[in-house]
Amino acid sequence: MREPFYEYIQKLQDRITATLENVDGKARFRQDLWERPGGGGGRTRVIENGNVFEKGGVNISAVHGALPETMQNYLDVKDADFFACGLSLVIHPKNPFVPTVHANWRYFEMYDKQGSIVDQWFGGGQDLTPYYLFEEDAKHFHNVCKTACDKHDTNFYPKYKQRCDEYFHNAHRNEARGVGGLFFDHLKKTNTMSMQDRYNFVTEVGNSFLEAYVPIIERRKDIPYSQAHRDWQEIRRGRYVEFNLVHDKGTLFGLKTNGRIESILMSLPPHVQWRYDHHPEAGSEEEKLLKVLKRPVDWV
Repeated sequence: MREPFYEYIQKLQDRITATLENVDGKARFRQDLWERPGGGGGRTRVIENGNVFEKGGVNISAVHGALPETMQNYLDVKDADFFACGLSLVIHPKNPFVPTVHANWRYFEMYDKQGSIVDQWFGGGQDLTPYYLFEEDAKHFHNVCKTACDKHDTNFYPKYKQRCDEYFHNAHRNEARGVGGLFFDHLKKTNTMSMQDRYNFVTEVGNSFLEAYVPIIERRKDIPYSQAHRDWQEIRRGRYVEFNLVHDKGTLFGLKTNGRIESILMSLPPHVQWRYDHHPEAGSEEEKLLKVLKRPVDWV
């Protein structure tokens, strides 16, 4: 799976960055090629200060070598080698009415001393983090996710939607990071699913991303907004940062495997606020969002 999936994410990165550049109309992605001292490397692409996108990154990597001790302990293995590749993206639009989006699709292999594969799996997903709630947008995003899942198994969407709600949750705030989407991990071979089946499903989800997100951008990017709207956006971005630095397994994996810091932390927004004990006005659109984030919603 490693060669076809790595080829796939390279092409997907090209397709996503070209589409987002066209949507922005001004800014272009800056490309940064890098190598990992322990083996492998990646292709980071970052867009900043555009008409639509304040900051965003669409990164691919393929790294390999000896499994770091911290990950050996996490996976309960000894003296193993690994290969991991994936595409990870986070887009922070300028307009507070356009939601932030995150997506990731990845593949992992682990080897014994003879170089034979002893474990392999896929993971990934995509999720939406609005600052102002438009139910139409949440329903659209989830409908696209469900359509992609249903082509492979009608049980996938409810299962991976629930896992997304559980995973992207700031437990210390008792609130969701956003309105969810899909999250899946450790998708291995089973009696009913081959690794090719897993590959077909994960790439189906990857291919659905632009359909899920771009129509939302187009609907919201030209809505007028005030400084008060921006302040709320930056306060909510603070919650996004809290999740990524405290709870996110991908961020922690990158840090524990001597990953490239600039690529790992490209997910952080450029302007953020933390206000002490901040509460929105009762009955406001800001409060409406918070109420929705307190419990999972069935958007489909």
